[in-house]
Amino acid sequence: MTEPTFTIPLWADLLGVGLGGVQGAMFASGFQGQRRLDWLGVAIIGIMIGMGGGLIRDILLGLSPASLQSNWYLLTATGAALLGMLLAGLFNRLNKVIVFLDAVVIGMFGAFGTSKAIGFGVPPVPAVFIGVCAAVGGGVLRDMLMGLPTAIMHVGSLYAVAAGAGCTFIAAAHAFGMSITLAAIIGIVLTTIIRVLAVMFDVSLPEQRRLYRRKVAAETGIVPIIKPQPRP
Repeated sequence: MTEPTFTIPLWADLLGVGLGGVQGAMFASGFQGQRRLDWLGVAIIGIMIGMGGGLIRDILLGLSPASLQSNWYLLTATGAALLGMLLAGLFNRLNKVIVFLDAVVIGMFGAFGTSKAIGFGVPPVPAVFIGVCAAVGGGVLRDMLMGLPTAIMHVGSLYAVAAGAGCTFIAAAHAFGMSITLAAIIGIVLTTIIRVLAVMFDVSLPEQRRLYRRKVAAETGIVPIIKPQPRP
């Protein structure tokens, strides 16, 4: 792996981790009854969301995870998650702020992932893929850890699409000569706007139509069709 031409500032990386930790606390605070979480559970969720995207990004790039090279990542994610849990009552009343925070976190992780990939000489299309994986990675790890349906696989607001749009802009703008730093900032703004508008107007991709077993069997010949036998 060659030396990078762009390095993510530590403060920016930690800001994304901290915002992700707060977002994780907001998610954890919604569990009631038998699924309610203690402080350790909240901290783990915060760590997964705050650090998961960066871990996936660095693994795809074949690097030692940056989040394991400094004490500040774990401390920031854990502290932010616990702070978010303590202030959950206040945050829950600020729904618009939470939606905006969620959008910014997605944009930051996507931009950091794409920018870092480009900095290491990864071609534009794989760089966009790495950025999107970084943007949604924390949420995927969270859902797997909690045994929940993976949110990205189901009908909902366009957070993966928003991340893809922002990451694509970064790769395209850099290819045409724009500074990677400026492209990353605009990419974060673009992702945030698309995500917020998608939530406000309840926009999502078309739902997959239900496939009937007999129709699939008739078209593919894989599943045998059992016809009812006439009564004697």
